[in-house]
Amino acid sequence: MSAVDRIRAEVCALHAWLTRAGLVQWTGGNVSARVPGEELFVIKPSGVDYDDLTPERMVLCTLDGEVVPGSGELRPSSDTAAHAYVYRHMPQVGGVVHTHSPYATAWAARGEPIPCHLTAMADEFGGPIPVGPFARIGDDAIGRGIVETLQGHRSRAVLMRSHGPFTIGADAREAVQAAVMLEDVARTMHLARQLGPTVPIDQADVDALFARYQGVYGQQEGEA
Repeated sequence: MSAVDRIRAEVCALHAWLTRAGLVQWTGGNVSARVPGEELFVIKPSGVDYDDLTPERMVLCTLDGEVVPGSGELRPSSDTAAHAYVYRHMPQVGGVVHTHSPYATAWAARGEPIPCHLTAMADEFGGPIPVGPFARIGDDAIGRGIVETLQGHRSRAVLMRSHGPFTIGADAREAVQAAVMLEDVARTMHLARQLGPTVPIDQADVDALFARYQGVYGQQEGEA
């Protein structure tokens, strides 16, 4: 299996997590992944039902957001320019996800960062979830807002104002994980605020939690 075929299969399979976790409705939302060692990425086709996605239908694009000739007949996601901009300007990013998950999007509609008042947020995001600027769909304006907001930030998620969340990762699976965890903490923080004021976590504790989770949590390579 070629690198492109492998990434197409991975991206196709990861879209199931968006529906499984209730992060998308109808045909909205998308996952993309960089092709290792190539100036290419793979992204969901525009307007195709999730049940009809196959590896062969994933669209291969250049880092300029152009479809690679001869790689298929479907048009890529309307968010392709945003994904491409992120890949061009954040070389450490190997996967990008966009959803309109309800709780995270509600915070985006308010233009309000999600404060880091949960250990799960400290673990996964290393602090609050920031808000990016309003940008119209169709060109790389959304991508510019994502990069400007997340450069130098520990968070792997951004709430694009009046639009919804975008998440990034070292690979597509990590970006999907961030999207799932983002919706979880957005929901919990919303519910907590209905009960009254929430309590921040000291920055030293946030730093320690983030370092532990990123470096210790789960099965480490070489462990029995």
